Amino acid sequence: MKKVFIVLLLIGLVSCKKESKIEREIEKIPVVFKVERFDKIFYESQPSDLKQIQSQYPFFFPEGNEDTVWTNKLSNPLLRELYNEVQFRYGNLTSLEEDLTSFFGHVQYYFPKYKTPRVITLISEVDLDAKAIYADSIALIALDCYLGSEHRFYADFPKFKRINFDENQILPDLVTSFSYGKITPPMDKNLLSIMIYQGKELYLKDKLIPNFTDAAKIAYTEEQMAWCKENEEQMWRYFIENNLLYEANVKNEHRFINDAPFSKFYLEIDNESPGRVGQWLGWQIVRSYMENNDTSLTDMLAMDAKTLFERSKYKPKK
Repeated sequence: MKKVFIVLLLIGLVSCKKESKIEREIEKIPVVFKVERFDKIFYESQPSDLKQIQSQYPFFFPEGNEDTVWTNKLSNPLLRELYNEVQFRYGNLTSLEEDLTSFFGHVQYYFPKYKTPRVITLISEVDLDAKAIYADSIALIALDCYLGSEHRFYADFPKFKRINFDENQILPDLVTSFSYGKITPPMDKNLLSIMIYQGKELYLKDKLIPNFTDAAKIAYTEEQMAWCKENEEQMWRYFIENNLLYEANVKNEHRFINDAPFSKFYLEIDNESPGRVGQWLGWQIVRSYMENNDTSLTDMLAMDAKTLFERSKYKPKK
């Protein structure tokens, strides 16, 4: 037992040394950008400024809309209130800029063809499908979607969804957007393949925003994260005993992958569990694979789920 402990300790020290070297290399990568506050530019403008703003930001003004669509927004009292709340919450973006600098450095290290993008903040009128977008050379952040889980604007949303409105979800959401096209979609639709696909996205967050907590990466509370760790073996045993891993049944996605107030084992533990536990387990499998294999990040993202799982040596922690 003592020899095993020493071996594990040495492996941990080598891994930490490697990670520290990578972080030092990332710190040397030049990252220069300026956050463009389109939210302020637009809502502090006059109707006479509209043409100039449209020429600077044409992608925010789709063709076919009369100018009155935009001038009406400027005078809409609800949108003015939304804008005021955004300015109160995000009058200073120093902390966000520091997080973005680190994030873009990590992106350029692992994906060298991607250079620092143009960063623009905006108000999307709480459009949940456009909270944060990172596509090639541009990153868009809808600040009105991150006013805090307890903000009155989100009171009508279910409690389990409101955690997504916290400021610490901006970077994880950007990674999710960036991940599109970087992870090979599963060839089949069995539960294991979907779990590992989601696990790859979460592992990408490990690499691109390493300073964020695991809870923030997956949008859990610390209590939900602790529950998953404490029940990892029990959850895994349930999946094995019920032959769920290789079953292609969309019902399993609703039970264990999709956003929900809790996961559906149809047991007493359901109400204690967080939703999306299948994503969390997939994350642990991918982490186990990367700990036990010498594979680059991009090669791992392209691997099929079956091969990755078989080589992961995954064992749930007791």
